[in-house]
Amino acid sequence: MSEFVTELGQRVLVFDGAMGTMLHAAGNSLDRALPELNLSNGELVSTVHESYINAGVDIIQTNTFGANRLRLASHGCAESVRDINLAGVRIAREAQETAERPVFVAGSISPAVAASQRQLIGPDERTEAIREQVEALVEGGVDLLVFETFGHLDELVEAVRTAGEVGDVPIIAQATFTADGYTPGGESPHDVASTLAELPIVALGTNCTLGPQGMLAVVEKLHRYTGLPVSTQPNAGLPRRVQGRRFEYNIDGDYFARYARRYVEAGASVIGGCCGTTPTHVRAAVAEIAGLRWRRPRRAESSAAAAAAPTPTLAPRPTTDEVRGLAEQLAERRFVTAVEVAPSPGGAGDEAADVAAGLRDHGIGLFLVAARESARAQLSSISLALHLQQRLGVETIATATTWDKTIMTLQADLLGAHALGLRTVVCETGNPPLRGDYPNADGIWEVDSVGLIELLAGLNQGRDWSGLTLAAKTSFHIGARFKPSADDVDAEIAGTRAKVRAGAQFLVSRPVYETSGLRRIADALSDENVPMLLTISPLRSFEEAEYLAHEVPDVTIPEATLRAMERAGANGARTGLELATELLEQARPLVQGVVLGIPDDDAATLDYLRAAI
Repeated sequence: MSEFVTELGQRVLVFDGAMGTMLHAAGNSLDRALPELNLSNGELVSTVHESYINAGVDIIQTNTFGANRLRLASHGCAESVRDINLAGVRIAREAQETAERPVFVAGSISPAVAASQRQLIGPDERTEAIREQVEALVEGGVDLLVFETFGHLDELVEAVRTAGEVGDVPIIAQATFTADGYTPGGESPHDVASTLAELPIVALGTNCTLGPQGMLAVVEKLHRYTGLPVSTQPNAGLPRRVQGRRFEYNIDGDYFARYARRYVEAGASVIGGCCGTTPTHVRAAVAEIAGLRWRRPRRAESSAAAAAAPTPTLAPRPTTDEVRGLAEQLAERRFVTAVEVAPSPGGAGDEAADVAAGLRDHGIGLFLVAARESARAQLSSISLALHLQQRLGVETIATATTWDKTIMTLQADLLGAHALGLRTVVCETGNPPLRGDYPNADGIWEVDSVGLIELLAGLNQGRDWSGLTLAAKTSFHIGARFKPSADDVDAEIAGTRAKVRAGAQFLVSRPVYETSGLRRIADALSDENVPMLLTISPLRSFEEAEYLAHEVPDVTIPEATLRAMERAGANGARTGLELATELLEQARPLVQGVVLGIPDDDAATLDYLRAAI
């Protein structure tokens, strides 16, 4: 039995954090093959390893994620697979020798191809690419292999079986799960655990895609369905795109460490980090879980049903005949009320349409269709907005994002939507769903939200992106998002002003939980005379509040709100409604309308909030 397997059964072990994030922070573009740095800048890679060793980790992972022939081919490095992987092991081994305690070297292996290439490259070719990489890592002398960020179970099975044929090296197999608790391929934790049970692995687990809170439920389920040790490496929440292809994370080490303890309590025996995590996060986790032993999770008794939301005095509900479109309501200086809906995973629009139909029957005639990042197939915001208009006869506000389309594709989509009756669009830059060792590498971003606003303004003037004359002018009502809770409010004011001057005719806030930033932005932009809509999304639990505060960029949850939600316990939904109502009353003089983010067709929540409008 290997020394690693012996240690694995005796105590909780700590993986390192992100390699790609650290190399990216050092100035390396996400467009390059980061494993190639093993040959061209091994000193930098070594520095990253040493920083994690100094943070107290038990396992460092080689800089070889994506270092197979198929992935390296697009960077002109296909013939350097063996050299890159051998160098990766050598650099890690040299760093290992500087440690004053035992540290294991794990060979990091990604899926053979990106998800977009799965249908183009078959299992035989994928298997050979994995085999070549595994052979080099084993030759280099790794202590174990880690297959990570596998979104499709069939590929993980292929890879593990191939590695088992190459050599007798311990294997940890890690799948990645999305927010709905399934892999991008649609497999559940039970599917993953039961399928891998007969394969030659010493541990199974999960990494990437989810932040600390979202990954906890996956860890609990994996531990429930397997007798093997469970590993977990969450992301550091959601990244913020700062410019071009640069991203940053804002999660703090203490929050990450608290979840490291919860993972151990849930049954995990190997803890580490993925995208966005750094030596700071890992050092905090090492201190938090020191002395903890791998044990069964503590299961709380299921509580009684949460206390019912308060029954308010209901405001009179308008009929849909009384509801005007957004532009008309703003022109008439009415206080606007809209409800946010979002596409459902799976590509069908009927579920969202049924929700909207129930709300329409409750007096809502205006819906903002949000753009949600998801690794799963879903309708676009524009498609769902058109579906709701045509099926329900309501006005919709669509969301258009620029991350995933060229400017010509955006232009064609918008002209087509206009021809079908869409008139109101909110412009966002947007981020793609997380996938892989480093975030958002497949974004396009030919333009940002300001460029998209300029495109729409040009279409309204009868000219396309190139300046050529259109057959007819469009009549889009153009909106833009703004972030009252941005870390740098002055920069947000400048950015929002640029959107208005590019052609934005109204603004929609991100969800707001305190009014100081909103007040500053409203005061600063008072000379622009642009209507603002406030997004209110009531908190439902302390866990949700903590997630938003720590894992979502540009969301500020006041400490008093966090403490109130923590004290509320099972009454969290009720307290969240009360806090949202107070916020709405404070913010109403600053805005011209509200967008309500409520769970599905929760009429009671809708009525409670509308009573305060």
